[in-house]
Amino acid sequence: MFRCGIAYPRCRWILPILILFAIIFDIIAIAAQSGWVEDENAKTHYASMWTQCRGRNDQWDCKSLMEFSWAQAVAALMIIGLIILFIAFIVSVVALCCTLSIPLLPFIGGMLILAVIVQIIALVIYPVKFNEIIYEGYYNYTWAYGFGWGATILMLGCGILFCCLPRYEDELSGIEKVKYIYSSA
Repeated sequence: MFRCGIAYPRCRWILPILILFAIIFDIIAIAAQSGWVEDENAKTHYASMWTQCRGRNDQWDCKSLMEFSWAQAVAALMIIGLIILFIAFIVSVVALCCTLSIPLLPFIGGMLILAVIVQIIALVIYPVKFNEIIYEGYYNYTWAYGFGWGATILMLGCGILFCCLPRYEDELSGIEKVKYIYSSA
């Protein structure tokens, strides 16, 4: 009477959509001008991946963080991660949505894991170096920095799924019958 099954063909559409969300999150994190960190108390200092600004109300003195080598490295790593993610998205659409190409799935998973490693390095370097060089009090990490971590977590999950999917080739192609977790007779 009640049947609950796993429909693997849905993964063919869901995984590229999740990668697209990771791309959107990454773009938000990279392009955010409102800052990755902001001063906790007086809201007089904030810094994005690109600049840091000090001041109040409409009088802000902004300076580029690109004079620091660590900030250049963070920007480069985040952009490299986004490029790898974009390539993985295109390949995943071709491999899953256009035609089912099982040999490409571990390659996509590997690309996503590589992008995760690159972005984790960037997302760890930023707060360490910010606290070491610019830190002057208590700071909160904002939603833009969180979007960077959100994209990285999505990429990690998708990378693991892409590496595991070749085991379920028959289920993905629709050859094998749906396996039911529970069925009542």
